[in-house]
Amino acid sequence: MSVTVRVPAKVNVQLAVGGARPDGFHELANVFLAVGLYDEVTATESTALEVVVEGRDADRVPADSSNLAARAATALAHRLGREPTVRLRLVKDIPVAGGMAGGSADAAGALLACDALWGAGLSRTELLGICAELGSDVPFSLVGGAALGRGRGERLTTLEVGGPLHWVFAVADGGLSTPEVYRECDRLRDASGQGAGVADVPEPQASPALLAALASGDAPALAGLLDNDLQPAALSLRPSLRRTLETGREAGALAGLVSGSGPTCAFLVADAEAGRTVAAALESSGHCRTARHTLSPAEGARLLTAPSR
Repeated sequence: MSVTVRVPAKVNVQLAVGGARPDGFHELANVFLAVGLYDEVTATESTALEVVVEGRDADRVPADSSNLAARAATALAHRLGREPTVRLRLVKDIPVAGGMAGGSADAAGALLACDALWGAGLSRTELLGICAELGSDVPFSLVGGAALGRGRGERLTTLEVGGPLHWVFAVADGGLSTPEVYRECDRLRDASGQGAGVADVPEPQASPALLAALASGDAPALAGLLDNDLQPAALSLRPSLRRTLETGREAGALAGLVSGSGPTCAFLVADAEAGRTVAAALESSGHCRTARHTLSPAEGARLLTAPSR
């Protein structure tokens, strides 16, 4: 038997980061938007836990028990009191280590696929609980659409989006480590004299104006409100991203920002024609490896095939 799930990438249209907590995590106000770049996860009955990775940058993804998709299958198996005897085939199209939650997407996809394969029938609430244990972005990868994430990003409130929004994603060579970007964010805050602890940084809040622009589907208004508190840290670690952002804006993007912890840069554009123009300019500039035009919002993890023999 086998089950295939498709799961989307994400962009953070706002990522407000609070101070470092004693446990090392940061409180977030994280406005997620799922976008139409997808990985596919196929779960097949096996005698042991196996991971096979194919597609874009497959050689940069671990194919062992450390893979977040494998950890998702193991967590579900433990919940069900069984062994994680499954072969997970990950077909990658989401940029790897690019700030678009590709690993989290694979985890959500594996969880949904194994739930169907093993006939577990867990509720959405139960699945989201496991997702939250796996990582801050995993719950949203399951849900998709648009949502405000609080806490570490795992406590979700669904948001409305007034219409399709066009994006271009400039994929950089190499990746950035999310923990390293958060450490650099803390370092920069300390170096500025602000301080990096919970007592030093205001509690993160979602922008009401940004949420209103998202709800109305007003791309020009949204463009002026995009914000990412991790962007200075990503630019500090990868200064070349400044030129990528400049190139996209000069080519006609309404706005650009580093996606999540980077190094992928996300550009909001007016329409499909503008998307093609901006993508072409980015690809010819030499400042990124490739540029992809797509739409948002996108649906969350979805079964493409039901269990079959």
